[in-house]
Amino acid sequence: MKPPIIVIDPTIMMGKPVIAGTRITVEAVLDKFAAGETLDQLLMAHPKLTREAVFAAFAYAAAVLRSDAIYSVSDKAA
Repeated sequence: MKPPIIVIDPTIMMGKPVIAGTRITVEAVLDKFAAGETLDQLLMAHPKLTREAVFAAFAYAAAVLRSDAIYSVSDKAA
C-alpha cells in the first residue's frame, strides 16, 4: 500500500493538511494556483513538491468540498 500524499498532523502547520514530508499546505498550493502561478513555477519554487502531490492536493480539496458543509465566501476571495 502506498503511503498517503496528503497528511494531517497536529504538530505540523497547526494540523492543516500538508504534502507528506513537507510543510507545504494544501491551502498554499491552492492559493498559488488561484494567484496565477503555473504548475512548473510551483515545482521550481518547491523542489520537494511533485506533480503527483499537487494533483493529490486538488483531489483532497475536491473531496472536502463534496461534504455537506457550507462555506461562506467573503468579498476578499474574489
